[in-house]
Amino acid sequence: VLLGAGDHRTPTEERPAPPRVAPGDVLFAGRVRVEIVAVSPLSPRLVDVRLALSTSSDHADLLREVWRLARPVQYAHVTAPLALGDVQNVFVGEPWAVEMPSAGRAIDASLLASFRARGVLVASVTHAAGLSHVGEGAIDAALPFPERTRTSAETAAMVRATRARGGRVVAVGTSVVRALETAARQSPSALAAFDGTTDLRVGPATPLLVVDGLLTGVHEPGTSHHALLGALLSPVALDAAARISEEKGLLVHELGDAWLLLGAA
Repeated sequence: VLLGAGDHRTPTEERPAPPRVAPGDVLFAGRVRVEIVAVSPLSPRLVDVRLALSTSSDHADLLREVWRLARPVQYAHVTAPLALGDVQNVFVGEPWAVEMPSAGRAIDASLLASFRARGVLVASVTHAAGLSHVGEGAIDAALPFPERTRTSAETAAMVRATRARGGRVVAVGTSVVRALETAARQSPSALAAFDGTTDLRVGPATPLLVVDGLLTGVHEPGTSHHALLGALLSPVALDAAARISEEKGLLVHELGDAWLLLGAA
């Protein structure tokens, strides 16, 4: 997504339009060559790119240069610019995500240890979480885009065992809901390992096959994240939660406050 000029305190929707680009155009960031492959019909700001090094064809060298140059997604309501360590949570794994699955920030190492001491099984998925908000209506309405996801055989087995004994499967973040529910739809009998790409969009009409609880940020109505909550809560309950959150002054969006949504045990 191409953004207009501005610092991290300037919301993307308040920035000027970026320069127009066309397929074949080449941009440079340090030694990284960024070729515009395609421009989306959704918006001239949404493009497919191909990355390469201007001085080397080594893939590992390209990744090192991207890591050196890149900065994590920033948020206008946060006073100081965020460093990479600020947007990693206790579940951090392979660097697939564009934006941090921020619900995990509510859980630190000591809380995780207390869960395990109480007999809570903790499993992980790897998911290429994309941007949650761009600031342009046409793009935001199409989110989330297809994302790579991996549910291991070990995680699938833990989820199956939890459900078999009548326990709750509580996802930490909407990305985990998307990952687990995608994996569940690949097997006709029971959740199994899955490594691929998901285009599943979860909303009020989506039956949840494995997830029956969710720790999530406080999301604004009209966003894809808020729509996903409708798979767990009725419209009346969701409206009540939003009203209480507003009365209590809870901070919405990334790096904000959190809700814990639990279905019947």
